[in-house]
Amino acid sequence: MLTEINFDGLIGPSHNYAGLSPGNLAATGNAGRVSQPRAAALEGIAKMRANIALGLTQGILLPHARPDHLWLERLATTYAEAPAHLQAQAMSASAMWAANAATVSPAPDSADGRCHLSVANLVTMPHRSHEWPETLAQLRLAFADPVFAVHGPVPAPFGDEGAANHMRLCAAHDQPGVEIFVYGVSGGPYPARQHREASAAVARRHRLDPAYTLYAAQSEVAIAAGAFHNDVVAVANERVLFAHEQAFANPQSLYADLRAALPKVEIIEVPAAHVSLADAVSSYLFNAQLVTLPGGGMALILPQEARDNHAVWRWLQALVAGNGPIRHLEVVDVRQSMANGGGPACLRLRVVADPIRVDPRFLVDGAKLDRIAGVVEQHWPETIDPGMIGDPALVGTVERARLALLEELDIVELIYR
Repeated sequence: MLTEINFDGLIGPSHNYAGLSPGNLAATGNAGRVSQPRAAALEGIAKMRANIALGLTQGILLPHARPDHLWLERLATTYAEAPAHLQAQAMSASAMWAANAATVSPAPDSADGRCHLSVANLVTMPHRSHEWPETLAQLRLAFADPVFAVHGPVPAPFGDEGAANHMRLCAAHDQPGVEIFVYGVSGGPYPARQHREASAAVARRHRLDPAYTLYAAQSEVAIAAGAFHNDVVAVANERVLFAHEQAFANPQSLYADLRAALPKVEIIEVPAAHVSLADAVSSYLFNAQLVTLPGGGMALILPQEARDNHAVWRWLQALVAGNGPIRHLEVVDVRQSMANGGGPACLRLRVVADPIRVDPRFLVDGAKLDRIAGVVEQHWPETIDPGMIGDPALVGTVERARLALLEELDIVELIYR
């Protein structure tokens, strides 16, 4: 029974606003603000509960060890002795954005009939470049069954930022599909984070059929406007592609190739005249989860910021009032994540698989979320001022919080990596 499972990253106890990500306008614009790790994690848990209430299968990925002492050791320093910028990079909670954890190709798409996952190297940003070893460890635990093939990262210097730059379209989740890899060439003042070479390497190792594998360049204007990943301006689900008019460098060529590979595709393009790139980026309209509901039809799981934006909400109301496939809007509050540049889609990794093949410790229901929320309420810091990053007391609090979570979930293999 293949189904789509959304694995959300639990926001970690070191969640802070250090402004480490050039090109991510929310992250840099909120640098220096006081964060609320406890509230952030509880917002994420509430989002997972909302998914379960919609009838969706829900999984979880866990916060990484922070500070990352192993990374600092490789830099020949310790946390106490490291300069402030390395302390901030070692303390980053950015692994919460599970869309960057890996690229996933379900079994129906691969020549060997296995579900392939390639961990993202995230080499473009220093604070994210050291995430992949622990992400890989979690993926190898969660997907240890032989129906999965879990791969290490594409080697540097070819930047790979995972599923945030990958879309899959298909007649149904359990049917063969068309996989689209979106890469960047130029982003004006900002780096293009996904390299075509990395995308092609992932497609080869996943043993995808070249006839059903497409490559599309992200538009420079989108990257320059703050769309540092494709999922800020486009999202796909089953036969539907929902994208901004300015998402791709050559949209008509992409649409023609997609229609040839999947004739039943439905392309919903939002005109810039109705929703500007600035409104799309600030509201994270496209960083929504586009999901198929168990009873039929599709829903957009949107951040509160999309409802607060008049142009975006007006367009969405017209969309669901029509006869198209998207009929339901579900609004969630993930303000703490949004302030650091990640919306609902950033927080989740989509895996099409039989849930019985997944390590059950990484699947959640209401009762398990109650247990996780209890750990968060007891151990997560209430606030973090960026000036506290080097404080040994904060380090101790963060490390004890993660340990308490791993013990609660009986995933002790991750304590030492």
